[in-house]
Amino acid sequence: MSGIAVFIHLAGAVALLLWATRLVRTGIERAYGGVLKDKLRLAIGNRFSAALAGFLFAVALQSATAVALIVASFTAAGYVTSAIGIATLLGADFGSAFVVRILRYDLSLLMPILLLAGTVAFRATNARHWRQLGRILFGLGLLLLSLRLIGEASAPLRESQILPVLFNYLAGDWISAFLLAALLAWAFHSSVAAVLLTASLADQHLIPDALIIPLVLGINFGAAVIAALLTKASDPLTRVVPLGNVVIRGLMTLLALALQFAVVASPSLFSAHPGEAVVLVHLAMNGAVLVLGLPFAGVVATMLERFVSVSQGPAANDDRLSALNPSDLGNPTQAISNATREVLTVCDKTEIMLNGIFELFEQWDPKKTQRIETLDDQIDAIHRDIKFYLAKISETALDQTSAAQCQNLLGATIKIEQAADIISQNMLTRARKKSERKASFSAEGWAELCAMHHEVLQNAHLAFNLLVTRDVEHARQLVARKEAIRNLVKASEEKHLQRLRQGNAASFDSSSLHIDTMRDLKEINSLFVSIGYPLLEGEGLLRRSRLVQPAEL
Repeated sequence: MSGIAVFIHLAGAVALLLWATRLVRTGIERAYGGVLKDKLRLAIGNRFSAALAGFLFAVALQSATAVALIVASFTAAGYVTSAIGIATLLGADFGSAFVVRILRYDLSLLMPILLLAGTVAFRATNARHWRQLGRILFGLGLLLLSLRLIGEASAPLRESQILPVLFNYLAGDWISAFLLAALLAWAFHSSVAAVLLTASLADQHLIPDALIIPLVLGINFGAAVIAALLTKASDPLTRVVPLGNVVIRGLMTLLALALQFAVVASPSLFSAHPGEAVVLVHLAMNGAVLVLGLPFAGVVATMLERFVSVSQGPAANDDRLSALNPSDLGNPTQAISNATREVLTVCDKTEIMLNGIFELFEQWDPKKTQRIETLDDQIDAIHRDIKFYLAKISETALDQTSAAQCQNLLGATIKIEQAADIISQNMLTRARKKSERKASFSAEGWAELCAMHHEVLQNAHLAFNLLVTRDVEHARQLVARKEAIRNLVKASEEKHLQRLRQGNAASFDSSSLHIDTMRDLKEINSLFVSIGYPLLEGEGLLRRSRLVQPAEL
């Protein structure tokens, strides 16, 4: 086989590895993304639990970068501190390295099973959950297949006369090897793929032992900067967590490289098998970063918060770029797409408010209060801009479908803005009263409110996704879940009354707060659910009235 053919086969195998990794990650995000984000936010209460949560979520998503972007958004929203976010990412780095260790085992028997199970799950039903599960299983099967193909494609390279010369040169120039490995990790946007490829080449004895440690360290450095570069245009708080990972993980890889120059450690200390040595060096490096870097997460976070604040300069402001481009008004399709993106911005801000308000019920915080009020003001401004923009679109020649889209977007924006008002005006007032009166919910009552809050959040995710997917089945699920909230409210009212009869002191103190908060959540949920009505109505799946007609009496 010619050299060009060998590299084509190898490039194709690597491309399949990257695609399979993405397939698994996006499948998990689509099927369980909302639940995973909620669980992650609740799990990162301190540095140690945050590191453990980051480890588990990186294993689930097979990507520390994905965890970094999620946690960075949590930090920007005020859910967690920057120090906790950095600790989470250190755990995610170790989790990503652990994934590589798992994939290095002989799992060839699972490959046809996963491919078959994934195909069956995807094609057997139109249910979204099963189709995404099929996507995940099929992606895992492709991932294992890609590893086999990489091994087969790289075997002929042992006869190459050029590669030994290149690798032998790099074995004497560790800095160039380090930089090339970092570039490889950045190009792949995945340390998992880069390490697995390096391990496969080492299995074929193409990489000299002296080159293994510098390459692995370079991959880790390149992986550290991926999330930082992806968030470089974001607001300062979003950038702190990825930059913190660069400072801790990046500096430790540089220190390890300097130590390697001084000590010249052999990879055989980790394993006599070169491929296994690559994986174990990678695992050991990330374990060391986690153990040694965790105590410094707070110091690094504080330093970076000051740095990014100063780097913004005194003229920095909170103005953001709007998707409502006036030059697109002559193109209704593009203009409607612009308006949809702005509505999704309103959705994101409303979700942050809905999460933050329950944190204020638990513990009053003036800073978080100001954050919610600011978000409400921003939503009001964006809502106003969307209304005017949609009105201008309507002045152009719109077909029936485009006109309906404009009307639906306007209706959805109004409903979401009303939900934000309920949070900022009604619920924020109740949280303030609870703090001022030093009242507390009973344990049972608080559990009931949290259950309702979680249900409303899930319905919000469904409703917001409908603005993009226009999925009729999801709209049906959303409207059907309205009854679940109604039942929760009814059951909670009955239990609350029972606690009052039993003389529960906490229930007496917080009775009106409990009842009013339930009704606020019910009203917010009704607004979210109503976003699905136009879609169902267009499909003829919505009754005109819930009232029993005379003929049915």
